[in-house]
Amino acid sequence: MAAPAIPSRRRAFGGGDLNGVLGLVVDNLSILAFLATALIGIFGMPADIVYRRMFPGTALGVLLGNLAYTWMARRLAARTGRADITAMPLGLDAPTSIAMALLVLGPAFSGYRAGGMDPAAAGEATWRLGMASLVVMGVLKFVLSFFGAWVQRNVPRAGLLGSIAGIALVLMGFLPLVEILRVPVVGFAGLGIVLYALVAKRRLPFGTPGVLAAGVVAVVLYYSLGPLGLLGTGYHAPAAWEWRLGFPWPSLGFIDGLPATVPYLPLILPFGLLMVVGGINVTESARAAGDDYPTRDILLVEALATLVAGICGGVAQTTPYIGQPAYKAMGARTGYTLVTGLIIGLGGIFGYLSNLVELLPVAVLAPILVFVAIGITVQAFEAVPLRYAAAVVFSFFPAIARMVAIKLGDPSIVDPAHFAALYADGSHGVSAMATIVILGNGFIITSMVWASFVVAMIDGHVRKAAGIVALGGVLTAFGIIHSVQPIGAVYLPWLLDPMSRSLVWQFVGAYAALAVVLGLLSIREGGARAAV
Repeated sequence: MAAPAIPSRRRAFGGGDLNGVLGLVVDNLSILAFLATALIGIFGMPADIVYRRMFPGTALGVLLGNLAYTWMARRLAARTGRADITAMPLGLDAPTSIAMALLVLGPAFSGYRAGGMDPAAAGEATWRLGMASLVVMGVLKFVLSFFGAWVQRNVPRAGLLGSIAGIALVLMGFLPLVEILRVPVVGFAGLGIVLYALVAKRRLPFGTPGVLAAGVVAVVLYYSLGPLGLLGTGYHAPAAWEWRLGFPWPSLGFIDGLPATVPYLPLILPFGLLMVVGGINVTESARAAGDDYPTRDILLVEALATLVAGICGGVAQTTPYIGQPAYKAMGARTGYTLVTGLIIGLGGIFGYLSNLVELLPVAVLAPILVFVAIGITVQAFEAVPLRYAAAVVFSFFPAIARMVAIKLGDPSIVDPAHFAALYADGSHGVSAMATIVILGNGFIITSMVWASFVVAMIDGHVRKAAGIVALGGVLTAFGIIHSVQPIGAVYLPWLLDPMSRSLVWQFVGAYAALAVVLGLLSIREGGARAAV
């Protein structure tokens, strides 16, 4: 079939682009809202640090990446003579952004406060840690852009998709669902509309986009029932509009934060790795839909947008979204990425993003996160052969442990002194509290290791499975996975106190024992095949 010719006056922005803008803006706004809610509402970080320091640089990454992808789409359209090219959508990555807030920035801020810093100083130190983390991820993504295909070949898809699906299911799905149901009348109605329009794929009256309809209904319920006292304490009157100007100037502040990233590298490095593999997958998805973008260019834009955002004060990484074919199906072309980039980027600079976050509670915005979490989890099963489904499910358990550990580590739920006593209780083996925390520490890499050795066993490569398990034991010894430090820090095991060292060797021994068993089974299977 011949490619459609470009009309003499191609529309820069059409109805499909409007649908695309609504979806992409709300998606980014919901992630920023959850980031602010977690850091300000849960951990008590000063709002000015979040809105004036973190938001502008983070939004700048979205602006730059979308501008680049818009240019790439228009260049592809000019080269191919087609009018139906759809730009690659780019935005904040939901799973890792939420994980950054809950597992890196929030705990770091709490640690700085416990160390005697006042809230402003602790907020500044946390901001520099976030900048440094983003720079580390940006550099890693840049390097891996040239080796992305090798990574994809050597890590089973079940391990890659299973690990990110675990993040999506518990951090991006369950925790936002909790926030939705804290104002249930508002949140559940919005969530139901999102499921009706985007999961059941039913048409709303007048063809209204599902995200827009869900937001409008939830806002109407919130601001009509709230002032009447019908939402209980879930309603908070909106604050006065405030222009929080924050220019994302380049800064070397990330250098001061680099040493603080070391304990969090078992989280930060997999975050970057997953985005590279995800970028490869979404490029293939766009290619299947008819838009053939160079994979390396897509990955380099993603890496550079993350790197520049980190240098300019950002704390959450950008990524090309997996829904490019969906945006194409709704008629979006190249205008939607340009407009989204401008709305988000300028909103970070002029401060209206923070006002929107305050005006629209998480219960209004979070339904789109739950929908995306469902989509990512479903994809993990659809994109791998059915025989590997057990490996995908097995990879979820470390993420579930991490989610439980987050809740148990919340001082408002479990008193810190009681937590420490439960963690140290070894009267009947490793305590349940310690087991949950240790299983959850380094959960992304653990999920990859677990899924990979199960896939190897399913494929009959038992010796390979033994090698993967042995690698897991080495990673365990240094706290890269299963860190025995409650905060998940890495360490040299011989420098630990005796009790902690004992815990390390028990988990290392578990991996060593399984590796030996699998090694013996591989010898037995090899002998049986030779006899045949």
